[in-house]
Amino acid sequence: MIIRSARPEDVAQLLAFREEAASWLLQLGSDQWQRPYPADRLLTAVEAGSVFMLDDGPVAAATITVDATAEEGLWTDEELSEPSMFITKLTVARTHAGANLGARLLDWAGDRAYRAGAKWLRLDAWTTNEGLQRYYLQRGFEHVRTVREGTAVNGGPRVSGWLAQRLTGPADHGFVDATPDPEPLGR
Repeated sequence: MIIRSARPEDVAQLLAFREEAASWLLQLGSDQWQRPYPADRLLTAVEAGSVFMLDDGPVAAATITVDATAEEGLWTDEELSEPSMFITKLTVARTHAGANLGARLLDWAGDRAYRAGAKWLRLDAWTTNEGLQRYYLQRGFEHVRTVREGTAVNGGPRVSGWLAQRLTGPADHGFVDATPDPEPLGR
């Protein structure tokens, strides 16, 4: 499998990933991702080089966004003074579920963040999705706190404020990495 930078023509696939995940989550009883995500905001992230696609041959298998910019209102100034990278929108296609791709993408993101000079790989997860929270805890993340105040980036009240972090480090994720080297933090 090859991980590469997403391209503008991938936006439709990225939105389809999100819709598929939202439908699956709804079947599990979660309201996660039921509000549509703005395509223009996604395109901006793609053009900024922070969205990545995992390809299994000609098929898009998963996606992850890795960025040095935190969502406003989640992390303290003291936390933001520490070199960190943030992951969002980790999504695995249902056709590839159960193949450990999510954990391997987290390892890849931690490796990428490490190479950029980050100490922490951080995330915010859906506040009411306890299964997802357990998933991250089982993958070495530590819960920092839960933030409920504020507004979500796609409107409405904040719903993704369960904050967690883990130390970055080199990882053997097993993907062919076709992404450009990460920009060093602080530039």
